[in-house]
Amino acid sequence: MKPHIDIITLFPEAFPGVLTSSILGRSIEAGLVTVSVHDMRDWADNKHNRVDDRPFGGGPGMVLMPEPVASSVEAVDAMRSVKARRLTLAPTGRRVDQLFIEELSRCERILLVCGHYEGIDERAVEALGLEEVSIGDFVVSGGEIPAMLLIDAIARLQPSALGHEQSASEDSFSIHDDSGHPLLDCPHFTRPREWRDRAVPEVLLSGDHAAIATWRLQRSTERTRARRPDLFETGTRSHRTLI
Repeated sequence: MKPHIDIITLFPEAFPGVLTSSILGRSIEAGLVTVSVHDMRDWADNKHNRVDDRPFGGGPGMVLMPEPVASSVEAVDAMRSVKARRLTLAPTGRRVDQLFIEELSRCERILLVCGHYEGIDERAVEALGLEEVSIGDFVVSGGEIPAMLLIDAIARLQPSALGHEQSASEDSFSIHDDSGHPLLDCPHFTRPREWRDRAVPEVLLSGDHAAIATWRLQRSTERTRARRPDLFETGTRSHRTLI
């Protein structure tokens, strides 16, 4: 089962470069994942293709109106026999982590709605059953870049996408300590063996694979405790809750 991802956006021109570059581009070209981009304005119900309006109650910014959002989501979802898991990118949503990405990578179909301006009329979010997801505790101008991040993260987990079957399993958040806590990746080194008076750790040159594995796990644990101690506080992999 290869996932298909539909994107509904006000800015379809933002996607071609990302969808044709690097690992994601090669994954799409190889058919490991398919992506379709749809312009929400195609479902606007007025001659000016307007999809937003001022918020009730006053305040700055504009809000995406419920009808073009609903019409576009329902029309795109009906394009395939398999119903999509519907997500919208918003800072008010649950924060995405690697465990959630792994779950999405097993979905047969995903529909991403890119919010913009002050967001989407709440009635459309509720009526369509949109899952709100956030890429972090900060705000960007729209859901397009977060959608690109999700697609890339999903694509690289598909079999053979990275060219080495262990590549994804050794990434940050995919490696774990003995208690199941997700860890950051260890430091990596390449040629030359010495650079600006800094030498590659001797263990990495030893050829002792067991010692190298132990060293990498130790460095990952140390790095995680120093930079992301919260990962040791959120529970183990087997006890974390998925939506």
